[in-house]
Amino acid sequence: MNPVAEENNLIVDRQGRSFRNLRISLTAACNYACTYCVPDGKRLQAAAYELGAQEMIQAVRLLIATAGIDKVRITGGEPLLSPKFGELLKGIMGLGLQDVSLTTNGQLLPRHANDIIESKMKRINVSLDTLNRDAFRDIARSGDLNTVLHGIELMQAGGLKVKINMVPMRGVNDDQIIPLLEYSLERGIELRFIELMNMGHLQASPVHGQQFYSMDEILACISERYGFTRTDAPFDSTAVRYEIPGHGTFGIIANESEPFCKNCTRLRLSSNGDLYGCLSNARSQSIRELLPLSDEEAVPQLQTILLSALGDKQSDNFSGEVTVMKFIGG
Repeated sequence: MNPVAEENNLIVDRQGRSFRNLRISLTAACNYACTYCVPDGKRLQAAAYELGAQEMIQAVRLLIATAGIDKVRITGGEPLLSPKFGELLKGIMGLGLQDVSLTTNGQLLPRHANDIIESKMKRINVSLDTLNRDAFRDIARSGDLNTVLHGIELMQAGGLKVKINMVPMRGVNDDQIIPLLEYSLERGIELRFIELMNMGHLQASPVHGQQFYSMDEILACISERYGFTRTDAPFDSTAVRYEIPGHGTFGIIANESEPFCKNCTRLRLSSNGDLYGCLSNARSQSIRELLPLSDEEAVPQLQTILLSALGDKQSDNFSGEVTVMKFIGG
């Protein structure tokens, strides 16, 4: 179904989807080499010709004006690895957005804690797949677990709402579902389980099928310890949310078991200025050449690009892509 441009310049497709949520990949570089993200322990490096901080801020400003973006999540690679982080954070926080958040592996959180807290950002997501130190090194192939846990403590002490993202994998860390859930519940943190995504090197490998741990299996595991009920979630939420009475909540991003494509409002901006409308579509379009232009010149061209990007979205089901998600603002 073809998207249309409404009179107020917002872009909406026939399923009622528009772009409201922007993921910015600040850099493609990462200090981890997680097994579900990259093969053979290969570290992701910075992309050639990455946008500067001011160029990214200008891109976000244009997307706010053209698409009505009201939420921005700063991601990577690992965003805290980028020397642009401080300048970008300050600029994005000054754009009057409804919500600005950060996704990080947490390894550099202690180093950037003061800047994040002083920016008045309200929430942060930390990727953490195990509380077992040996398994942590096996999965991330780098880093130190205690440093990440200390970073989480600093964020909570600074008043930020913290969520933890865990990718359960059969035979790898599925024994950590309950320990991580209890760690999170004890601290008022919402743990979100993310089904292993059929992307990048996993799409061409039997490993995805071997390690995939479904929403039903996650719920069955939790039900052995806790009772829970499903709760409402926002229209464009990626997570199915559950409440454990008297304890707290958890969520499951069930991209295979219960796809959220029909409600997706996400747009992704890569570190080198490419826009992606869908994780299941490798097609992208550069907006780098629009950034020096006046709004009168840039907005009509950007609107055309956004119409095309919205048309790339899946109608119902996530089908995966060979693209590495960390390159495009996971």
